[in-house]
Amino acid sequence: MHYHESLHNFKVIGISYEKADVETRGQFAFLDQYADDFIQKSKENNIEDFFVLSTCNRTEIYYFGSEDDKMKDIYCDQVQGDKELFDEITFVKAGRDAIHHLFRVSTGIESQILGDFEVLAQMKKAFKAFKKKGTSNARMERIMNTAIQISKQIKNETSLSDGATSVSYAAVQYIIQNIPDFNEKKILLFGTGKIGRNTCENLVKHSDNKHITLVNRTPEKAEALGKKLQLTYKPIEELEKELSNTDILIVATGAPKPTIYKSLLPQDREMLVIDLSIPENVAKDVDELEKIQVLNVDELSNIINKTLKSRESEIPKVETIIRLKLWEFEDWIESRKYVPAIEAFKDRMEFLKYHEKKQLQKKEVELNGKDPLSERLIQKMTNQFASHIMENPDSADEVIELMNKVFNLELEK
Repeated sequence: MHYHESLHNFKVIGISYEKADVETRGQFAFLDQYADDFIQKSKENNIEDFFVLSTCNRTEIYYFGSEDDKMKDIYCDQVQGDKELFDEITFVKAGRDAIHHLFRVSTGIESQILGDFEVLAQMKKAFKAFKKKGTSNARMERIMNTAIQISKQIKNETSLSDGATSVSYAAVQYIIQNIPDFNEKKILLFGTGKIGRNTCENLVKHSDNKHITLVNRTPEKAEALGKKLQLTYKPIEELEKELSNTDILIVATGAPKPTIYKSLLPQDREMLVIDLSIPENVAKDVDELEKIQVLNVDELSNIINKTLKSRESEIPKVETIIRLKLWEFEDWIESRKYVPAIEAFKDRMEFLKYHEKKQLQKKEVELNGKDPLSERLIQKMTNQFASHIMENPDSADEVIELMNKVFNLELEK
């Protein structure tokens, strides 16, 4: 099986910040609770190998399949998104282009904040969650392992991701750079999931603010993080009371619908509200309050990127590393086409050995159990066959065809 035959069905269907704003991306965000139903529907439609990456600046479906519209229909049905809009804002890449894109995304070179170091961890987590539910094959595994190797090499050989850079880091930097006397401001962090935890740790690391309060729907999580970082934590029932004297509200609740709305907030208090959730968790009616400034992930990313211009000089180095690894990956895929012939040759040798053993038994030749000499001979012949076709790819197809005729390997034409 040739490269273009084996991987042209690897696809990515994606939405990113480049064509869709934060509100539109939110309509198609993939939530954890969708996974089981989505996997079942995909498998019912003969789509077996796939995973979904959903971050604050992109949602992408990586899969092996031939019908893009079928996958789009399944996905839109799952997230209850408008198919016509989905078609308008998505891109589709296939084969080499899709793999190249995945490698670029995993390194942060395609991120809204250039060099975002969190995206690889998010991709690994998504892949692992889907793999546990049986949606991965050897090729998908190899693609992901190569992506991880690329990211490690880029971190070691370039300064693309020097220093912490992520949406959570950007939120803290915005506060430090734009809020006078920020160490004296009362900060409320609502939501202590992954993004909330990262934001909180960045706040503690990069500021001396002693007025940080945590609130979470699950009190145990807020309590655990509060104890770890020596911060105050409050139950969800006290949210409105806490908001009445908050200066900076960071929303990282990651809910499917808004968790902060106009009636919860003080009407006459100045407040900065930073919404780190996709879909947005701060309701649109909050904009009606004159004294409240709301920032979402797109606005935050645009602001922080202005301070990261120096990173752009690293892009050519990163692209070279990606290109070289892509070539290595293609060599591996090319070698995989010979596996069926090698396995068939070894199976044929095993069959001939079995047949000869039976013939000798009929002639009452005494055989004592396992024959290590035969085992070694079969393995050595198989290795020689494999080495020859891999070292001589130009004549490999002819050699395999000849071996097929001589030994009747029963390979598919």
